Amino acid sequence: MATERKGRTKRAKKEETTWQERVIQIRRVSKVVKGGKKLSFRAIVVVGNERGQVGVGVGKASDVIGAVKKGVADGKKHLIDIPITKSNSIPHPIDGIGGGAKVIMRPAAPGTGVIAGGAVRTVLELAGVRNVLAKQLGSNNPLNNARAAVNALSTLRTLSEVAEDRGIPIENLYI
Repeated sequence: MATERKGRTKRAKKEETTWQERVIQIRRVSKVVKGGKKLSFRAIVVVGNERGQVGVGVGKASDVIGAVKKGVADGKKHLIDIPITKSNSIPHPIDGIGGGAKVIMRPAAPGTGVIAGGAVRTVLELAGVRNVLAKQLGSNNPLNNARAAVNALSTLRTLSEVAEDRGIPIENLYI
């Protein structure tokens, strides 16, 4: 009976540990109310499994730990699936927009690594992309850049998806 319990807890822990979360930014926010200022915290969190799923979440609470927990829960609600090539890159060049931020991403050769900055780098690493070139344009806001990266990754398509949409065999795409 004791061995059955151990097996179940190991499986449960294994499922929990597949998700990684990284905090991009924690900001102290104050709201002016009748009695003075009310302080709270905003946490921007990226959640991913490094196998093609990633999400960005925002949490607000009166303490940092609560804000991070809410951010993780929000990130898991907004997960997207992305196609990753055999060389751990993206299938094609793509642009993404989030607020005032614009992000450009291009596939890279194996061994290149993740060449990106700030929030975009975190999103790509947690998505499982290993070789990519990315550039942030327009804004330095980490939340908008993370959302722009997620927007770009969500619009990626594979060759088989494009062939299916056009109603032709994949071999005809190469011509």
